[in-house]
Amino acid sequence: MRTNLEKPKISIAIIAKDEADRIGGLLGSLGFADEVVVVDSGSTDGTQTLCEKAGARVIFHPWAGYVEQKQFALEATTHEWILSLDADEEVPVDLAGEIGEALKKADPDVGGFSMPRLSRYLGRWIRHGGWYPDRKVRLVRRGRGAWEGVNPHDKLAVTGRVVALQHPFLHYVYRNIADQVVTMNSFSDIYARQEPPAGSWFVIAGILHAIGKFCECYLWKLGFLDGVPGLVIAVNSAGYVFLRHAKRWEKNLSGK
Repeated sequence: MRTNLEKPKISIAIIAKDEADRIGGLLGSLGFADEVVVVDSGSTDGTQTLCEKAGARVIFHPWAGYVEQKQFALEATTHEWILSLDADEEVPVDLAGEIGEALKKADPDVGGFSMPRLSRYLGRWIRHGGWYPDRKVRLVRRGRGAWEGVNPHDKLAVTGRVVALQHPFLHYVYRNIADQVVTMNSFSDIYARQEPPAGSWFVIAGILHAIGKFCECYLWKLGFLDGVPGLVIAVNSAGYVFLRHAKRWEKNLSGK
């Protein structure tokens, strides 16, 4: 165990584009950090100015994909520990305090920390349907973490032991239902572009998978306990699964 209880320095790595309407909440929650780096991919709504006024270092980098953009932001930081966050997330005081204490006591074999993520959607904190605890690895030691995965579903991989923190960070996941639908359409497009075309049977499979997804979210994982928002989440989750299948089939039509 570390004998030096002086708090190691921590950097925050953020990717953003046109997030002026909500990144302020994140920036206001980062008073515990020693450095904030925002990698902006071309905002036109004043996101860069807002971040600079909050004391962040803003770097322009053309959009390269979720995995690649987050890795660029990770590498742009300078301190021993890096906490990667999205513009729609925040770090509550309790978690900030827990992070500070954990870093002071971290053994050399600790490569990173995981923490639960609590999402708010349609006026409610969502605690069922597979949305919570939604534990994520976001805090890593320099040189011990790298972003990987298949876009748009990224994952921070760690070399070394991962310690679980208890306090959640907050996620204001979608602005509204329309925003969720836009995200579903964008993510299913990204998925379809990376996958080969599929036959008509794949659409049938998509229907079955969508039904299974709805049952998983709403029944098995108790999404109904989240009221109407839980129902919206389950239906849209099923719709997203179906879109992924249907768009792969649609690729067959491009040559006709």
